[in-house]
Amino acid sequence: MARQLQPWHGNLLKRQVKSPKVYLRDTGLLHALLGIRTPKDLAEHPRSGASWEGYVIEQALSSVQPDEAYFWATHGGAELDLLMLKDGARLGIECKHVDAPRLTPSMRVALKDLALDHLLVVYPGPQRYPLADRVEAMPLAELAREGWWT
Repeated sequence: MARQLQPWHGNLLKRQVKSPKVYLRDTGLLHALLGIRTPKDLAEHPRSGASWEGYVIEQALSSVQPDEAYFWATHGGAELDLLMLKDGARLGIECKHVDAPRLTPSMRVALKDLALDHLLVVYPGPQRYPLADRVEAMPLAELAREGWWT
């Protein structure tokens, strides 16, 4: 029912968050507990971004089945919603519930500090497009497509 995602805390110079994050794996249950009954309720709810993040993380973990999975955050504000290690590669996932995601300073820091091979910004839009070298915006629907991470 709940997923506890442990923090990544490698030997970096930045002070890092070391407490785990907890997600309800079933967003339908989360919405019921929050009193969200309609799409309008969800759009207006202050926890809609957290609901999106939890849903995307569950879909990514189910699709990739990584060897290891973490989140990463520094006390300075940089963060990455999901860091997956699979077959020696490092894949970052950032969950954005916006129409047109952009590259943020936090993403740049995560890309560099975590030595990510690729960073995907998962959003509810229809098209996959590049944001920077090794960074792409990717529709949520593509998470279900087999082999998207290769």
